[in-house]
Amino acid sequence: MIRILLAEDDDVMRQYLTRALEKAGYAVTAVDRGTAALPLLAPNAFDLLLTDIVMPEMDGIELAQRAGQQAPGMRVMFITGFAAVTLRAGKAVPQAKVLSKPFHLRDLVTEIDRMFDIGSLSGHS
Repeated sequence: MIRILLAEDDDVMRQYLTRALEKAGYAVTAVDRGTAALPLLAPNAFDLLLTDIVMPEMDGIELAQRAGQQAPGMRVMFITGFAAVTLRAGKAVPQAKVLSKPFHLRDLVTEIDRMFDIGSLSGHS
């Protein structure tokens, strides 16, 4: 089972994503800010960091950079409603995927499955 660390400061979005990703078969640990995610980072603790870019205290880009140091095998996907930060995220963490809000949940699941080469065998479709 893919383990996802979700960092999203919007309560409604965080709850929605957590429920939807769990329903899609992922194990999700959700926090409301980057600084809350930091102590959870450890090698092999999570397969994917799914993080909003624009958050208080620590943005998702800094979180992803720190995650890369503490858990180098973890993949990163940014979610953002701000087109201007998408380019900055791509430069700062080039291996990360960026998904712009609003997005359909099916698109998110498809992108996560692609990141892990899960395809049609997983039952996600």
